[in-house]
Amino acid sequence: MTTPVHIVKFGSGILDDPVKREAALRQMQASAHNIILVHGGGARAGELSARLGLETVKHDGRRVTDADTLEVVVMVYAGLINKQLVAELQALGLDALGLSGADMDILRARRRPPQPIDFGFVGDVERVNAGALEILLRRGVTPVICALTHDGAGQLLNTNADTIAAEIAAALAPQRPCCLSYCFELPGVLHDLGDVGSLIGELDAAEYARLKQEGRIHRGMLPKLDNAFAAHAAGVNSVNICAYEALHDALNGERVGTTIV
Repeated sequence: MTTPVHIVKFGSGILDDPVKREAALRQMQASAHNIILVHGGGARAGELSARLGLETVKHDGRRVTDADTLEVVVMVYAGLINKQLVAELQALGLDALGLSGADMDILRARRRPPQPIDFGFVGDVERVNAGALEILLRRGVTPVICALTHDGAGQLLNTNADTIAAEIAAALAPQRPCCLSYCFELPGVLHDLGDVGSLIGELDAAEYARLKQEGRIHRGMLPKLDNAFAAHAAGVNSVNICAYEALHDALNGERVGTTIV
């Protein structure tokens, strides 16, 4: 049987908290599965932008990336955060390789058109080099992929990390069983953000549409769920949104957090 691969995306709440980050990485180590780790780092990029006097602009939870902001996200995503994760995985005995979408031509994207909203240097994924990822996985390497793509003509592009995780999962799904976990600091999707006990155990497209219309789900959760449903529709075996404490269970096939159905 073909070995499954798990695509795990870390949210900023894990990336920016050393205790939570270590706990999540240790659960990856304990699972002994093929894993691709995807991350952004928007909160850290926002902090650095503020220190540099740059304004952070977002629309529906997505960052607008001008030329100065692109320099910041490249420094933060591909530099500080990516290499910190790689170093911590190496310390746990996992052979990891930090990558942007430009490395090995893993993620080719096109710059998003400026209409109706000009997002600047933001890319929409056109192609995933699944073969390159398979080479790394077969060699026992854990790819750590940041939220940067390229256009094939020398231009780096900022791309939503939730989208990258979903696109990678969809690209690998025809070759082997594939699971996608969006891992962050909450138990999953909640009916009420103020009540961690209001977890939605299963979420289908109709219920998601209703919750969006009611304004119960908004801002940064929208791209996460849009991409979760896209991955599910593309044939990814399982898609869930869970807390970092439940990652080990998710990696071992247990239903935790919110499962997309």
